Amino acid sequence: MTELPPPNSPLAPTSAPTRADAAALLIDDRAFDKHAPKGHHPERPARLEAARAALQELAEGGEAPRFEAVPLREATADELARVHHASFVEQLEALRGRAGYLDPDTYLAEESVAVARAGAGAAVDLIEGLLQGRAKKGLALVRPPGHHATPDRAMGFCLLNGVAVAAAHARARGVERVLVLDWDVHHGNGTQDAFYGDPGVLFVSLHQWPFYPGSGNANETGAGDGVGYTVNLPLSAHATDGLYRGAFERVVLPVVDAYKPELVLVSAGFDASERDPLAQMDLTEAAFGWMAAALRDVAERHAGGRMALFLEGGYDLGALEDGFREAARAMLAPPGTPYDGVVPVVDHGDFRRIVKHTGKSWKGVT
Repeated sequence: MTELPPPNSPLAPTSAPTRADAAALLIDDRAFDKHAPKGHHPERPARLEAARAALQELAEGGEAPRFEAVPLREATADELARVHHASFVEQLEALRGRAGYLDPDTYLAEESVAVARAGAGAAVDLIEGLLQGRAKKGLALVRPPGHHATPDRAMGFCLLNGVAVAAAHARARGVERVLVLDWDVHHGNGTQDAFYGDPGVLFVSLHQWPFYPGSGNANETGAGDGVGYTVNLPLSAHATDGLYRGAFERVVLPVVDAYKPELVLVSAGFDASERDPLAQMDLTEAAFGWMAAALRDVAERHAGGRMALFLEGGYDLGALEDGFREAARAMLAPPGTPYDGVVPVVDHGDFRRIVKHTGKSWKGVT
C-alpha cells in the first residue's frame, strides 16, 4: 500500500521539495481546515477530507504513486504582485486575524488570510518542483479555492488566485506558453482577468452559461496581444459527459495542440457533477477522468509531461470524492493509458457560437 504523506501545518517559509525521485508533488495540509465558516457554508473543511479519501482509495488500490509533500509557506509580496494589485493585497492583509463576510458568498475566518497566502506560496513551490524536474505531476488540495479572485477583488468563495499565481510564476521563470484549463462549473473570471492580454497564458474555460459570475461568453477572447488566448466554452444547463467530450474534441484539443503548452495547469472544480447542489450540469465522475486523461496526453506531447491539478469547487462531498479520484487516477496513469470510463460523444448547438468566435483565431476548430 502506498502511504500518503502525513499532513502538517507549517506556515513559516520553507524550501521547495528536494527529493529528485518523487513521482508526484502534493499540497495537502491540515492548516487549510482553519479556513472554516461560522455556521453552514458549502465551502467547508470537509471538502478536503473528500479529496483525501479519493487519494487514499487510489493508494489502497495500488494506483497512487509515491507523493512528495510540498510544505506550506506564505507567498511573498512579489509573487502575489504578478497577479494581484498591491493595494488589494494590503487590504486583505489588514483583515488578517478577523472573521466575517467580504460579500454575501465569501467569508473570512481568523486564519483565512494566512492560509490563503500559504496556499499560494505552496503553489509557487509546486510549480518550481515541476520546472526543476523533481516530478512531472502535481496535485494541489487547497482551500479556499481561487479562480474567482481577480487582481483586485476577493469574491465567489475565493481570496487569492492560487492557479494564477502558479501560472505567473512559471512565466517569470521563462516558460513561454502555459495552459490553464478550467472545468469548474463557474467561469474562472479571476484567472481570465489576470491573463486577458497575455499570449503567454492560454486560458480555456468550460462552464455553465448563463450562470455566476456572469462572465465567460464566447465572445470574450482576450485583449491586445492576448486576443485569441482566452477561449470560453459556455454550455447550457444539463450538459452531459458526451457534450463535454464533444467540446474537447471539437474545440479544446485542436486549440491546445496548436498552442503547444510547456506546462498544463487545471482549475479542477467538481461542481459540474450531476449531484452538485449549486449548479445544474449532469456530469458523472467519468467526465472528469476522461478530461484529465486527455490533458495528461497533451502534457506529454508538448510539456514534457508537466501537469498539475488545483482543487477549485465541488460541494457535494460524494461527487467531489468520486470526481477527484477519477481525475487524479487518469492524470497519474502512464501516458497514453486509455480512460476506461464510458464517455460517448455528443454534438450540441452550443458549439456553433463557440466555434464562431474561437475559429477566428485557431485553425482546426470546426
